[in-house]
Amino acid sequence: MLFRFLKPYNICFSVCLLPLFGIVFDMIFDNLGPDPVQALHIRLGDWSLRMLWLTLFITPIQKITLWQGMAQYRKLLGLYTFFYASLHVVVYLWLDQGLAWGAIATDIIESSYIWFGVLAFLIVLALAITTPKAMVKLLGKNWKKLHRNIYIASIAVIIHYYWQLKGNMAEPLFYLIILVILLGFRLAVWFKNRKFTKMMIPTTRKIKVVKLDSSVNQTLAGQSKTIVIEEVDTEAET
Repeated sequence: MLFRFLKPYNICFSVCLLPLFGIVFDMIFDNLGPDPVQALHIRLGDWSLRMLWLTLFITPIQKITLWQGMAQYRKLLGLYTFFYASLHVVVYLWLDQGLAWGAIATDIIESSYIWFGVLAFLIVLALAITTPKAMVKLLGKNWKKLHRNIYIASIAVIIHYYWQLKGNMAEPLFYLIILVILLGFRLAVWFKNRKFTKMMIPTTRKIKVVKLDSSVNQTLAGQSKTIVIEEVDTEAET
């Protein structure tokens, strides 16, 4: 039993729960500060952002280390992103706004940063719903297209995070730099693969038929006419 628990996947699963345990501990011992609801809301939002960034880290790690089997960790971290984002939304709707839907609608309309938060959450929700193998099979090639929207979600999240903070911008700047590095890595890989694919495309060639005069070939075939076939590179002609 202990050996099964110590498997890397199970350790990763447990470690991702530690932030929640820390938050619950602070709630029990009243360590959330003078505005506990606001502190709870912010901390859950921070951890949803961090889980999203960790999810984006999986691809660079896999590309650099060539470590197979990273897909399960990407899926796990993606689901934890949705988990913490959902708690973040629940705290806002229930504890902060008291499920007063009129006030919530007004707040969303008047607060531009919330638009980006809603966009990011809807994308993460869609990705979480389509994570099971049955949905992967059902969507087919569209599954990858849908899950590429994680990049849109990450940009929306950093805008949401930046706009709602006042004062110290060091932390959102730190997360922004990490996001630029992660997206820049993917862009570099995309350009490299595109260039490699272009190099691997075979050169189109066409057949050029040259008909020689019979007198040229008299020594080879009497009075018969000889047809010479020559390959010509079409790219050289364009």
